Amino acid sequence: MILTTYYYRVAGFVFAVCLPPHQDIGRLLPSFRPFRCTGADGDEVIFRFTACTGQPEQVEEECVMEESVNDLGYVRLSRVADGYRVELRSTSRGVVHCLRADARFVRTDAFIRWEDPYVGEAVSSLIRIVYAQAVIPRGGISLHASAVVLRGKAYLFMGKSGTGKSTHAALWLKHFPGALLLNDDNPTVRIEEDGSAVAYGTPWSGKTPCYRNLGAPVGGMARLRQAGTNRFVPQAEVEAFVAILPGCSVVRRDAFLHDTLCDNVVRLAGRVKVGIMECRPDEAAARLCAASLGASIEERENNKKTNNLQV
Repeated sequence: MILTTYYYRVAGFVFAVCLPPHQDIGRLLPSFRPFRCTGADGDEVIFRFTACTGQPEQVEEECVMEESVNDLGYVRLSRVADGYRVELRSTSRGVVHCLRADARFVRTDAFIRWEDPYVGEAVSSLIRIVYAQAVIPRGGISLHASAVVLRGKAYLFMGKSGTGKSTHAALWLKHFPGALLLNDDNPTVRIEEDGSAVAYGTPWSGKTPCYRNLGAPVGGMARLRQAGTNRFVPQAEVEAFVAILPGCSVVRRDAFLHDTLCDNVVRLAGRVKVGIMECRPDEAAARLCAASLGASIEERENNKKTNNLQV
């Protein structure tokens, strides 16, 4: 079958999506529109996602590595002889979409059930899985976080689902003039050649439709924890590494990808301010976090008047 190829640039990484010509890419992947580009323009295409019709060949040897239910859907990841196999359902009783990828997630073939009413979400989720792995050897980190840009720098808020990342980001938008939401669920941080870290918007932003093709240097990162009082605890070196790593997307049982990701996180933790933010969902928490991360001169001055970084 002749396929139509579309190119996208996310965090400076270019990838290709190949679809049957009868599929409307704009309707299928509306959140990808701001990231569309005309071609690679001399840049490396980090992966090619080819969507096929039909069923993949069955494999005799398959090792199930992980089964999970998350914002991607119902996901089963298996190791096969030449790479990986991913099975994804959008709902518990939904049809199964299947992805075959090589060991480095460069060449991927997706077998899509086009009759699925959630087919767009499924295709987007499969591309996100591939993208998160493919960027790792190139200095990329796909993070589960909310990201806000203030005064030209990006501030990322991490934490387990339900800890209030979106709420905390919304407090920054409300109380700090000029603050801009970069992404509310899955930004990418890229470690540049000079060692600097830049956060970028992506086509994946959870329940908040925020798909900005923008980037900003990382000013700081905070792992949020719900608490009865507001307190910021700075993290450095190993502690900073430990604060960042749980929010990173990686096939954790793949030694190469996991070790490379850890190298990326070490470089990131050594370049940006990182802290644990124990907080309430209030304005005081946002102001303390901003002050502690050095987000503004005004907030730093206010912070000097607090007692041991507490409100």
